[in-house]
Amino acid sequence: MSWIYLVIAGLLEIVWAFYMKQSAGFTRPVPTLITITAMIASFLLLAQAMRTLPLSTAYMLWTGIGAVGSFLIGVLVLGESLTAPKIIAAVLIIAGLLLLKLTAE
Repeated sequence: MSWIYLVIAGLLEIVWAFYMKQSAGFTRPVPTLITITAMIASFLLLAQAMRTLPLSTAYMLWTGIGAVGSFLIGVLVLGESLTAPKIIAAVLIIAGLLLLKLTAE
């Protein structure tokens, strides 16, 4: 179950990052509420996952899912630029996450 909690927590990190952008500095109420709700849920699930997973594994996977997912949302939904260095960075993060998962205790 810890791995499921961790993946959901990472997906919620993507949600809160997107809606934080949409909140325009917390000046728009609905995106602000979604941001705060997703943040709380993400942290609670991360904490639950950390009950059995090592800190290094849980935190790196959580931030990695959020980073790569936010990158994809930025490019695919928000129309942010897609450059070779950004693609390489995302691929390296994914490779690191896969290696971490394969070697997790």
